[in-house]
Amino acid sequence: MSLLPKLTALAVASVLLTACGGTTKDDAKTEAPAAGGGASANPNAPLKSGLKIAFLPKQINNPYFTIANKGGADAVSAFKGESKEVGPSDASASSQVSYINTLTQQKQDVIVISANDSNAVVPALKNARNAGIKVVTYDSDAAVAGRDVFINQASAEDIGRTEVQLLAKQIGNKGKIAVLSATPNATNQNTWIEFMKDELKKPEYKDIQLVKVAYGNDDDQKSFTETQGLLKSYPDLKGIISPTTVGIAAAARYLSGSPYKGKVALTGLGTPNQMRKFVKDGTVKEFELWNPADLGFLAAYAGGALASGQITGKEGETFEAGKLGKKTIGKDGVVILGPPTVFNTGNIDQFDF
Repeated sequence: MSLLPKLTALAVASVLLTACGGTTKDDAKTEAPAAGGGASANPNAPLKSGLKIAFLPKQINNPYFTIANKGGADAVSAFKGESKEVGPSDASASSQVSYINTLTQQKQDVIVISANDSNAVVPALKNARNAGIKVVTYDSDAAVAGRDVFINQASAEDIGRTEVQLLAKQIGNKGKIAVLSATPNATNQNTWIEFMKDELKKPEYKDIQLVKVAYGNDDDQKSFTETQGLLKSYPDLKGIISPTTVGIAAAARYLSGSPYKGKVALTGLGTPNQMRKFVKDGTVKEFELWNPADLGFLAAYAGGALASGQITGKEGETFEAGKLGKKTIGKDGVVILGPPTVFNTGNIDQFDF
């Protein structure tokens, strides 16, 4: 399951901004500078003021991206730049291309984009990079040839291990647990689950037993039924991890109306708006997801660092990202935001997505 496509279902329609230009067959053949290119970074270069940075989300007026891009705008304001947000009302594969072309014609310094399709946007992004524009992807990456750096929400290892850590704390490091996943062949889910299993090998979890990995196929009703089935098969189950926004919401709905409420711990990956009522009624104590405001904030600072010559996108380069501190560029130009944000009664009302 991809979490963020589920989030985009929350979006409401918006008026398309006028865009012009198109992608031609010749455009697709144009070679863009490789990450880092032949340029050398100057980490001591000052962060330029007056930079023009444009945010291009998957969909305009999507609550998730509204928060992310507000975080980005705050960062741009902090280093005295100019920010704008443009984008389509639909998340189709090619819907962002005309916006990229327009931003290129407007000579933006940086384009920060969450790609609807990793390949469809590449020819237009190559044109932008050939025009001297720096390209930062966030939330959803484009092919490496189309961007300078990618701001990734969290590492697979962080997600898998912290899910176990959250649940273990809630059940006192003892008891039977299950995982309610999306589909059996979901790459990200399976990677997270492998890290969960590896985390469970640690001595402190010797009294925790993973009894089953169930699959709700990212379908609300099936996930609800699978949760019911888990409790029927394992009436002494102590906890469930559901690393899917659909699964955790369905599991919480079942538990909230069952005798297991407050007795079976539930955690996973969810959004504050879908989980708020379950946190407040005691069904769920804590769950996690990355903070989209910080994601946008980091993307903006990465763009500023690129446009100022502090970094080029090469592995090992570092840059300062304001309140988020120093960040290091990893393999293939990937920058990790950090561990997911944990949501509970103490902070859940601070988020709206």
